[in-house]
Amino acid sequence: MSDINTLTINTIRVLAADTVAKANSGHPGAPMGMAPTAHALFTQMKFNPKNPDWLNRDRFVLSNGHACALLYILLHLFGYDYTLDDLKNFRQLNSKTPGHPEADLPGVEVTTGPLGQGIANAIGLAIAQKQIAARFNRPNYTISDNYTYCFFGDGCMMEGVASEACSLAGHLQLGNLIAFYDDNHISIDGDINVAFTEDVLKRLEAYGWEVITVSDADTNWQAIQDAIAKAKKTTDKPTCIKVTTTIGYGSLNQGTHGVHGSPLKPDDIIQLKKRFGFDPSQKFVVPQEVYDYYGKFAEAGAKAEKEWNNLFDEYAGEYPDLAEELARRVKNELPSGWEKALPTYTTSDSAVATRKLSEIVLTKIESVLPELIGGSADLTPSNLTRWSDAVDFQPPSTGLGDYSGRYIRFGVREHGVGAIINGISAYGANFKAYGATFLNFVSYASGAVRLSALSGHPIIWVATHDSIGLGEDGPTHQPIETLAHLRAIPNLMVWRPADGNETSAAYHQALSSKHTPAIIALSRQNLPQLEGSSIEKAVKGGYTIYEVESPKLILVSTGSEVSTSIDAAKLLAEQGTPTSVVSLPDFHTFDLQPKDYKLSVLPDGIPIMSVEVMSPSGWSGYSHVQFGINRFGMSAPAPEIYKAFEFTPEGIAKRGQLTVDYYKGKELLSPLQKPFVSIQ
Repeated sequence: MSDINTLTINTIRVLAADTVAKANSGHPGAPMGMAPTAHALFTQMKFNPKNPDWLNRDRFVLSNGHACALLYILLHLFGYDYTLDDLKNFRQLNSKTPGHPEADLPGVEVTTGPLGQGIANAIGLAIAQKQIAARFNRPNYTISDNYTYCFFGDGCMMEGVASEACSLAGHLQLGNLIAFYDDNHISIDGDINVAFTEDVLKRLEAYGWEVITVSDADTNWQAIQDAIAKAKKTTDKPTCIKVTTTIGYGSLNQGTHGVHGSPLKPDDIIQLKKRFGFDPSQKFVVPQEVYDYYGKFAEAGAKAEKEWNNLFDEYAGEYPDLAEELARRVKNELPSGWEKALPTYTTSDSAVATRKLSEIVLTKIESVLPELIGGSADLTPSNLTRWSDAVDFQPPSTGLGDYSGRYIRFGVREHGVGAIINGISAYGANFKAYGATFLNFVSYASGAVRLSALSGHPIIWVATHDSIGLGEDGPTHQPIETLAHLRAIPNLMVWRPADGNETSAAYHQALSSKHTPAIIALSRQNLPQLEGSSIEKAVKGGYTIYEVESPKLILVSTGSEVSTSIDAAKLLAEQGTPTSVVSLPDFHTFDLQPKDYKLSVLPDGIPIMSVEVMSPSGWSGYSHVQFGINRFGMSAPAPEIYKAFEFTPEGIAKRGQLTVDYYKGKELLSPLQKPFVSIQ
């Protein structure tokens, strides 16, 4: 071990072998192969382990999240709140070192593991930095200049989400993004030649990236640092540095898929330690000089933050309004009284599609919420997600906008949209990031939606054309099953508002949320403003919107079917069956209400029938009988489709009366009454 750099790199490799072997589970190969790259990168990054949330820190994303032992080792060695015992508890119950990086851990920016998501998240982080810099930087005051770095591998590039996001990154000329392609030629199936023979660098060049190659990345960490320095000189393109590595470098099985996802054998670890100058009889050994060496970089990061804080104090004196805004945003707080901008409605207001009502909300709130940023997947005129004087987020050189803009033209890239807005949200500064498409095509982004919920990124999907009500486009566009799928995801609000007040309530809850993302499903067709609706009632997720004395039936519904259910209730009353109607725009929010409140809305003793032009899956938790659709839709004008499926006042009333007759004389508990509560 001729110098401290070699010692630190080999320490990382040996710790990776010990960490994975102790767990008897994990991926040692990539950490061992990428150790020189990690060393080269982290020793020139800007961060403070004592304050992992410092706004102007450099961000690092491990897109090939299976290599997380590498990240945990780095965080430990650089002085983040990780001990050797945490490494020894890798992949164990309730440890700080789970099997893939999770965003609630110190030093982990985003949750990664599903391949391709991380590189797309990194692009979102880079977009966020560009927007922050454009908004807050002033002459002599560089408040934001951090870089986003990312490791990714062949598996990431095989996933379509990476292509979508990398294409957009090239268009946006994100010179603050530097990614490292681990060219080790191995995937789980073996050599990538069995499935993946494209030239990744030519592909990225075609997207508008700069590309740099380091062919001897197993040993030449200095060449990697030189490549980083070169990448920083390119300000109008993202950069990919291809580092050619040997997976499992130092192992008897190096260069094979045998070290990809399996611990090294004991004899292999013994020879590895001998090869790198470590005592084979000892485990989890870190020479003190490694701690001391990396500690100097941690100290430099703390100094950089202190200098930044002093700069910000001076900035606050010269630009108090901007400083106040940024300080508020760093605290993850919204402006005081922002909710007063939300529009309210009465029955005297005209019928309007909820997608149009959503546009009105965005137009009303954008000026009071500078943290609002987002856009549509090439459906702006249909999703209605751009306020009239919005500036597009674009490279200034294009003449199409600038980096201060808050409207993003995502193009037809739904999965990329989802992963990118996760990254924007993860940046901090309280970004309220939204993406938009037809509700049906949120399914394209389901992997990113799931990670939003798992990671606690409070992003928003504006999902229009929410049902058979979109009409003539037919079953390919009519999302029969989508809400059932989305509602099954933990920690996800799925709003389907019935009118203007409920649309405002959906935005109120989505924008107020700190850890729960939201889908807002919106209609294409006009819906009336309903008597009995209000923001105050709807923010509870469910409430009685049409109340009668001593009801014999309750209809519970969402969205466009609420007004039809009210008409059906009036028809039933004429037939001698007094009927109340409950609007349930969001199951998740309703579930969080006190039990007494929920039972006041869906009480014991009264039969309850749900009405929604979707799959009835999931509705048994809120109704005794479900009126839904268990087949795909059809192509025709919307009123004709509703009539064909009998989602009319008469069709609902007929089924409602059958429900009353079925349960007559039977003791009936609310569907909310359960013998035990599901695991939370």
